[in-house]
Amino acid sequence: MVIKNVNLETVCGITSRLPENDKPEVAFAGKSNVGKSSLINALMNRKSYARISATPGKTQTINFYSINEEMYLVDLPGYGYAKVSEKEKAQWGKLVERYLHGSSMLKAVFLLIDIRHVPSANDRMMYEWILDKGFQPIMILTKLDKLKRSQVQKQIKVVKEGLKLVPGTRVIPFSSVTKQGREEIWEVIESFLEQEEAEQ
Repeated sequence: MVIKNVNLETVCGITSRLPENDKPEVAFAGKSNVGKSSLINALMNRKSYARISATPGKTQTINFYSINEEMYLVDLPGYGYAKVSEKEKAQWGKLVERYLHGSSMLKAVFLLIDIRHVPSANDRMMYEWILDKGFQPIMILTKLDKLKRSQVQKQIKVVKEGLKLVPGTRVIPFSSVTKQGREEIWEVIESFLEQEEAEQ
């Protein structure tokens, strides 16, 4: 994907109406400190377009980034941050559910997991929730540059077993520092866009 223009088109909070877009959307979910903004910036070839916050859990909105006026990258609010109140967590859950359930243009959901750690209970819950909404999440294992090369396969196995991944699930190790995995993620996104065109 050659990125010609990027535009943060819509920001949806808890009480906002979700946009009725007519272009395909792909969404990104992940824990608050998993590196979601860094990933989205890397995909868009922008240094700091998606705000990287020093305070995890800051993104409490759904952000729609228009790419080349052809499609949207959709940044879902980070989950599982301890300092967020139960009430806020419940509202966040309703917002994301409304989106996953209600968007007719959502083609794929990417779930980000830190490759260094065993998936948390929140990660497992999110994975099962996405499956439950009828999507087969594509796994992006972030912070790849923090591992020695010899540890990578072992950690991929830890994540697969920790989440009880459905056989055949696509798993893409990614580093926002080296950009490893970026092209592969775009290939997956483009395959969904091609599928969409073929169906029309």
